[in-house]
Amino acid sequence: MAPQTQDQGSTKKTPEIARIMASIADRSQRLVSDFIARNASGRALDKSDSAHIGAAFMELTQKMMQDPAKLVEAQFSLWNDYMDLWRNTTLRMLGEESETVIEPEKGDRRFKDDTWQKNEVFNFIKQSYLLTARWMNATVSEVEGLEPQTARKVDFYTRQFADAIAPTNFAMTNPEVLRVTAESGGENLLKGLENMLKDLEKGKGKLRISMADEDAFELGVNVAVTPGKVVFQNNLIQLIQYEPTTEQQHATPLLIIPPWINKYYILDLREKNSMMKWLTDQGYTTFVVSWVNPDERHADKRFDDYMIEGAIGAIEAVKKACNVKEIHATGYCIGGTLLAATLAYLKEKGDSSVKTATLMTALTDFKEVGDIRVFIDEEQVEGLEKKMDESGGFLEGTEMASTFNMLRSNDLIWSFVVNNYLLGKDPFPFDLLYWNADSTRMPKAMHSFYLHNMYLENNLVKPGGLSLDGVPIDLRTVDRPTYMISCKEDHIAPWASTYEATKLFKGKVRFVLSASGHIAGVANPPAANKYCYWTNTKNPKSADKWLADSKEHSGSWWIDWDAWLKPQSGKQTKARVPGDGGLKVIEDAPGSYCAIRPE
Repeated sequence: MAPQTQDQGSTKKTPEIARIMASIADRSQRLVSDFIARNASGRALDKSDSAHIGAAFMELTQKMMQDPAKLVEAQFSLWNDYMDLWRNTTLRMLGEESETVIEPEKGDRRFKDDTWQKNEVFNFIKQSYLLTARWMNATVSEVEGLEPQTARKVDFYTRQFADAIAPTNFAMTNPEVLRVTAESGGENLLKGLENMLKDLEKGKGKLRISMADEDAFELGVNVAVTPGKVVFQNNLIQLIQYEPTTEQQHATPLLIIPPWINKYYILDLREKNSMMKWLTDQGYTTFVVSWVNPDERHADKRFDDYMIEGAIGAIEAVKKACNVKEIHATGYCIGGTLLAATLAYLKEKGDSSVKTATLMTALTDFKEVGDIRVFIDEEQVEGLEKKMDESGGFLEGTEMASTFNMLRSNDLIWSFVVNNYLLGKDPFPFDLLYWNADSTRMPKAMHSFYLHNMYLENNLVKPGGLSLDGVPIDLRTVDRPTYMISCKEDHIAPWASTYEATKLFKGKVRFVLSASGHIAGVANPPAANKYCYWTNTKNPKSADKWLADSKEHSGSWWIDWDAWLKPQSGKQTKARVPGDGGLKVIEDAPGSYCAIRPE
């Protein structure tokens, strides 16, 4: 067969391009019509500055004008950097060796294409951008006299702006996009526009970037795969008991309380990285809470309800299922915060149902919470409460997801803009990103209580600062043996802040630090042989001192946790099968609560 000519190839592509163009035209017309209809009915997009960013930058400008000499000095420094860049670029173009003025930070994957280094023009664009971004961030961060929350906002949103204007985010300054555009005759840009329209339609007029191929996964088939049964439920939770994989199990069962901000199956994606599967293989009778995805019916559910119906309801159900008086309880993220509060509550009630506690990346002291503080102040919380009222008494999960994505905008926003819209590629079939998009809502009463009492007032660490179900609690009374795992690069629960719990609890605490972040550092199975972790037999007052004196270990912290947990788990007993104990089977895991997807 004769090779296909370029003209023949173009002719075959013409119908497909025409189809894409027709689809784009039709979708664009519908989106514009929908926007006009919303605008005409008074439901236009909210144009208010709910985060009061404008006022923050106005205050920044005023402070900068008070010290013009410092501003001139910063400008002069940037000018010198540009002169060095011009000189070194000219030398390289003449074939001479010259030093690079600035390099991307370690882990910055935006400039991984070889062209950014080998082509002088793109190398210049890259370095010019990096110099400008560094100048912007440094100039803002060095302004004195700003109120702390204002300083956080201008620093954070300056970084957001710097990330947004990166040359990688624009077709004409991204060499990979230019190369693909030339090779495909622009089909990538047409396909990218089609992808963008799909995301606008999915977000009902708001851009909801697709991070994963959502059609590639199905709960219970290729995610949330560990066999188990729902053995208990109320209007807030379903309780899943997993099938045993050993003939004998430890006498003390294990309960996991995940965050209700996301769904539990981050700990049960696939067999090879499932914590649930690994725990059953180690001989633990394993249970997990699956929280309901709340709607207007749950608007009045309080933090107290999440403790009584959620944490304590699950604890009592596990005891009944296994006919035991004590259990191991584990809380992840906000689930760990809830568990800490529950332990203090149970202590006041004289209840010793929890034999040991494990807190995974959980905050108890909210004094220093990192960049998430940018989004939480009195004005913004008040705005959120109004938004929850307008939506029927809950906060949409996409609101929380957008906030968390902004904390890592290059990885969780702009990389997908480039892949989906500029390169015209379909989202990857990535299980973790599928889970990330499977967001959950927040009931107003609970969420308002949580934001006010934890982030704004830090009441959980104050003795008697919180009363739950009418009972004042004090974390200093918590005397259960506790295992704490935190992550060194955690941007949601900074590890040095989680470490503060070692100073609060009365019982013995083993603190362990994992490499990586809030998700990858926790869901890190031993078989992957990835990352590392640090241990220390002592808990000094300073987190930095703890790390300086710690010992580094290769592999997963799960091994260390098992070594800590097993001696406290009692004798071996016949493996417990879901439904054979004090609770009957309701349905197969992952259950109907987990199946409720965001609209």
